[in-house]
Formats: sequence, structure tokens, C-alpha cells
Amino acid sequence: MSYPRRKLPPLNALRAFEVAGRRLNFRAAAEELGVTQGAVAQQVRGLEAHIGQPLFHRLPRGLALTPQGALYLAEVTRAFDALGEATARLLRRPETVTISVPPTFAGRMLIPRLPELQAACPGVELRTVATEALSDFDRDGVDIAVRMTRPPFPASLEARLLFRHTLVAVANPHLVRGQSLPLASERLADFPLLHDAHDHWRVFLDGAFAGGPRFNQTTLALDAAMAGQGIALACRAYVSADLKAGRLVQVSARTITVAPDFYLVRKRAQAPRSAVNMVWNWCAAEWNFEVHEAKP
Repeated sequence: MSYPRRKLPPLNALRAFEVAGRRLNFRAAAEELGVTQGAVAQQVRGLEAHIGQPLFHRLPRGLALTPQGALYLAEVTRAFDALGEATARLLRRPETVTISVPPTFAGRMLIPRLPELQAACPGVELRTVATEALSDFDRDGVDIAVRMTRPPFPASLEARLLFRHTLVAVANPHLVRGQSLPLASERLADFPLLHDAHDHWRVFLDGAFAGGPRFNQTTLALDAAMAGQGIALACRAYVSADLKAGRLVQVSARTITVAPDFYLVRKRAQAPRSAVNMVWNWCAAEWNFEVHEAKP
């Protein structure tokens, strides 16, 4: 049967008892606690009165624990140790920032650069939510979101343009080996065309029929393209690193820009948490694809 918390002894009395029981001397306990010897003795007497039994034998040169006092000291010490460990864990725990991004963005732009982000934001624990659903920042516990959206934005939100939704046609180099690149638009249909949920192929081909495998996420269509299974249509920012590394090639000179664009969004606050600010500033600088592409 547990003792009612509202009837527990005062914390200061328990602290005085724990130190006095460990040092077996009121004077030494007073020095450790930074109070007077009389204050320690008074706290211990109050604790003994509260629980209705003596905890110490007062000796001419110090203290000795009663049998009940020794048992109680072991439990009180264990409780203080648990509080100390809990406090230490809390102080060691990094600040958490939750970022919500579309699944393809997570796989193509966030995860490959996590080490850089973590190096730039020491002490921050990043939690990623991969979804295209609109976020309620309060209900979902989201600090920052990347979304395909368009202005105007509510006054309660802060938004920063990251990059336009510019589409390019890409494929594994082995799929188009021996072909003269870039391919003419009418030649694209000679290859399997990989469709995602946005399905912009008809617009890219000026209304011409475009058959081929269909996927519910762009990242799946890009995985299929990387595996040499066809040509995918994807946001240029998503495939920039793959094009530079030669894992993919742009097979058509044509590009189209479709709405909406990619924005960095967060709830407007008078004093944002420093950890959120660090992640926000890194994202705004490192994912501003239009600026990076313009650099020589």
C-alpha cells in the first residue's frame, strides 16, 4: 500500500536526513548542505515527528541510525538517486525538431544530407515525418514543413520559397546507351515511360498519349528509372545529385515548370526555439535549389 503523496514529508527534511544518515554527523551534514547545524537537526526532528519514530541515536560524538532509520535511509537514498538520474537524462536529452516533408523529398534531399544537417545543428535531434498530407503544426507536433503549395499564406505562417517544380525526363545511362542525346520528344515514347501520382507526362508530351507503368509515389518511379526500367519525369531538384554523379542522365532537352512550387513553412512565432531556428536557417540556405543552380 503506497503512502498518500500529499502526506509525504517535506523534501528539505528528507534531504537533511539523507545527508545526516550518510555522514552520521549533523555538523558534517550542515557543511555539505550549506546550512547551519541547528537547521539540520531541526529538519531531522521534524521528520521524526512526522513519521512518529526516531531515526537516529544521538551519541556524544555523532549519530547512529536506528534499525528503522537504516531501512528508511536506504529507500530515501534510492529515491534521490532515481531523481538525480532522471534529471541527468533530461539535461542530456537533445532538443527535438520535427520536420514534415513529402516522401520523395525525404529520400532524395533530406536523408542523403542528414549528416551535414546534424553537423550544422549540434545538439538537435531531428524527427522526420514523410507525408504529403497538409500538417496542422499544433495538432501534429510539427515544427517545420516542406510542401508543394502556393501563396498567399495565412498571417499565422512563415513561408520561404525553396525551388520551382521544374520537371526533367531522366533515365539510367544504360537504357539509352548508343542513342544520340538529347532525344526528340517523339522518340521518348520508344521507351517505357514511368508515371507517378502527379502524372505530368501528357503535359510534357503536349497532350500525346503516354503509356507505361504507374506508381503512387515519385520516389518509386525514380527507383524504377535508376534500375533501368524506363524514363521518369521528376523535379530537377530531386535528381540533381544523381545527374551530377552520372547515375541518371537527362534524356530530353525539354523542361516544363508546373505549379505549385516547393516552400519551407512553419508557424509564425514571436520567439521561435533556437533549435527550430537552426534547422530552419540550414534548410532555407541548403535547399534553395534555384540559388545553388545559379552558382558557377
